[in-house]
Amino acid sequence: MSISVCVITKDESTKLKRCMESLKGYGFEIVVVDTGSKDDTDKVIEQYADKIGKFQWCDDFSKARNYSISLASNDIILVLDSDIKAVEELINKNPKIVGRIERINDIVSTQTHEIGHERISRIFDRRYYEYKGRIHEQVSSKQLGELIYEDVTVVIGHSGYNGTDEDKRRKAGRNIKLLLLDLQEHGDDPYILYQLGKGYYMQKEYALAAKYFEQGFAFDLEPKLEYVQDMVETYGYTLLNLKRYKEMLFLKEIYHEFALSADYVFLTGLAYMYNEMYNKAISEFEKATNYKISKIEGCNSFKAFYNAGVICECLGKRDQAREYYKKCGNYEPAMKGLSRLK
Repeated sequence: MSISVCVITKDESTKLKRCMESLKGYGFEIVVVDTGSKDDTDKVIEQYADKIGKFQWCDDFSKARNYSISLASNDIILVLDSDIKAVEELINKNPKIVGRIERINDIVSTQTHEIGHERISRIFDRRYYEYKGRIHEQVSSKQLGELIYEDVTVVIGHSGYNGTDEDKRRKAGRNIKLLLLDLQEHGDDPYILYQLGKGYYMQKEYALAAKYFEQGFAFDLEPKLEYVQDMVETYGYTLLNLKRYKEMLFLKEIYHEFALSADYVFLTGLAYMYNEMYNKAISEFEKATNYKISKIEGCNSFKAFYNAGVICECLGKRDQAREYYKKCGNYEPAMKGLSRLK
């Protein structure tokens, strides 16, 4: 099976080289489009790419991605590195499937380092699909039919969230500008409203984040969509940052529809905790640890146990607190908790 890997890039020669190295040996056609680099990205592209393109940046990621796809020799497109066997099995099963790979986000800022997991649509046949959306572009059907998704056992690393807090605010500001243009051109759309909320959340402008999330909730949303799940969860954290604790209890009203992940259950535990409903909070934190994976590292393990331990310690239940802290492993806040309880 012939597959084209299509990449757009700008001023990220080190990351691009790492990505290109990971593709060696698979036999992919590699298409790289530069959107205006000023570093030595062009040298990396010349070294690795089979097809090279230049795109005049116009504040539209979908146009750039669709241009890269147009340069490909093959119809089957992979928008990041992958595992050839898994891709072949997917496409042979149903050529109209959109493959969702797992991306592990390495999120580094000035004071924190976290690992996040998400599923993204990255494998498709260009005869049936294209990108739409000026920013946070999405794979969309050319024939307006329903998209058929399937998860692929492919895992990639992503370091695009690395940088200082100022770097992240600057990137979020760029995204907000493009999203507002999309909103002006196309009118209210729940996905754009969600991304605007996320952008303002990244900038720590929580009141504006809440505003756009709440506008998004006015639509009839499908709970199974990952962006809808993330919008609900990020809205919960937005309310937490705004200290609107009572409003966080909306989570229990939609619990049966959205308690699909450890992250949601963990957040529900926070809602109960900040509303001084401690027994319910501990119950939710314990439930969160029954999930095998979580999008935010620790929500299904050490962070959940730690919060349960904090509650027990504050209530004077020292033995229970100690047991919860021990379950946190080397998590530094829990180790400090154990030291306090000696």
